[in-house]
Parts: sequence; C-alpha cells; structure tokens
Amino acid sequence: MDTTIINFSEGVFMRAGEADWDAIYAEQLPRVYNFFRYRVGDGPVAEDLTATTFEKAWRGRKRYRHNLGAFSTWLITIARNVATDHFRKNHNEISLNDARDQPAPAPLEEIVQRRHDFSHLSMLLSRLSTRERELIAYKYGAGLNNRAIAQLTRLSESNVGTILNRSVNKLRAAWEAEDER
Repeated sequence: MDTTIINFSEGVFMRAGEADWDAIYAEQLPRVYNFFRYRVGDGPVAEDLTATTFEKAWRGRKRYRHNLGAFSTWLITIARNVATDHFRKNHNEISLNDARDQPAPAPLEEIVQRRHDFSHLSMLLSRLSTRERELIAYKYGAGLNNRAIAQLTRLSESNVGTILNRSVNKLRAAWEAEDER
C-alpha cells in the first residue's frame, strides 16, 4: 500500500489506493451528480453519466497532475467530456421538465409548488444559450467557484463572473415578468 496524500481544499492528490477512492467518491459524488442533473435533467441518466465519470477518473488516475489544478477541477473536466459524448451520441439535450420525480417528505402543496417552480426554471433555462446553461451547471450544479470554471472553459475568471451575473439577472427578470402575468 503506497502513501497517499489527499487534501481536496488545496487540490493535492497523489496516487490513491482503493480506500482513498471511497473517500474521493463520497466527497465528490454530489458535485458530479448535480452537474449532470443540471445538464441532462434526467436522474437515471445523470446517475449513469456520474458512474462513467468516476470510472474514467479511476482508469486515468495516473494522468492527474496536482500541479496543474485541483482534483475537483480535473474530475469535472472528465464529467464535461462525458456530457459532451452523451449529447453527441443522443443528438439532443434532455429537457429538465422530465426531471419531475423528486421524492420529498413534504405536504402535497409544497411538492406541487416545487414541481411548478422547477418546471418554470427549466423553461427559463432553456431560453439561455448553451454556454450560459453550462456555466450555471458548473456554478450551481457542480458547486465550482469562478476560478475553477475559468480553468475548465478557458475563459477569464472575470468573464465567467460577468456571464454568470448576467445569466442570473436574465433568469430573475424573466421569472419576475412571468409572475406578474
């Protein structure tokens, strides 16, 4: 068993044994799954793509270079490539409207309101450009900061922040305009 250093906050990651991958999986699973949930909108497909991402990360673990970026950024880059392959193979994005079965121990009114809000947000997101939706998925789905998103997209950190701010403002304005109707 080799000595392994894993410190996600500093992005330090050396060769990991299987026990370490359990910890990596447990910590990174929500981030990767949420990224796919935002991108494809279908829970079972998001689960499959998440599994594919971790499988590819495991197989390519020796290629990870901690001096080039945080482990989470490397993992989301793999996820982005998996999503691209998925969309290329399926030739279209799955609507977020299809992601309506979210179990919740809440009153019926709350469930109905949540589904309505989710459907409404999905419709508003579909009006954004692909780039805007992708940046929103990185920020709010994967929980990445602007610096990590900039590394993934090869945009400047400032540009990422500007695009995200404008996108969120567009969504907010559209949401409020439709609520007034």
